[in-house]
Amino acid sequence: MTNASRAVPRLTLERKLLREYDLVISCDEVGRGALAGPVAVGATVTDAALSRRRVPEGLRDSKLIPEPRRAELARRAAGWVVDSAVGWASSAEIDEIGILPALGLAARRALAELTAHGVDLSRAIVILDGNHDYISRAAGPRLTVRPVIKADRACAGAAAASVIAKVARDDLMVGLHDDLPAYQWVR
Repeated sequence: MTNASRAVPRLTLERKLLREYDLVISCDEVGRGALAGPVAVGATVTDAALSRRRVPEGLRDSKLIPEPRRAELARRAAGWVVDSAVGWASSAEIDEIGILPALGLAARRALAELTAHGVDLSRAIVILDGNHDYISRAAGPRLTVRPVIKADRACAGAAAASVIAKVARDDLMVGLHDDLPAYQWVR
């Protein structure tokens, strides 16, 4: 077992950012390297009250969670955060506009869902897993985005976004497999 796989995501960065912002929205993408299907961007909301709560046991980057445990952890993560959403960009959209703009589109859709739930983005900063900000161009300059390399391994909100999005995408691919089993998309 490597140090990275043992790393437990914490709320350290979220707590620091909550000194300046009312909300921290953490985003992570799934499906970027897949051969079929859409990309999804998970988004979770952390506030000061949540930052004092214990991180759900076993929460990690979705790639580090064994498949049989993911759905239960996604359910617990969704119940733990203030709010969550998953935005999508289809394979046709990826082909038409490219992967980075498609990720931005999926993120914009996740953020729009949070807004529809009553989340005020003007009071928030976004932690984006990775080193490239694909959100600002899609969402506009009113949003403060902070790319953080390996956020899904260090930040509990990003880990929650990762597992919520991964389970949502896996469920979608299982449904596609049921419609077209010859492609074996369930694998």
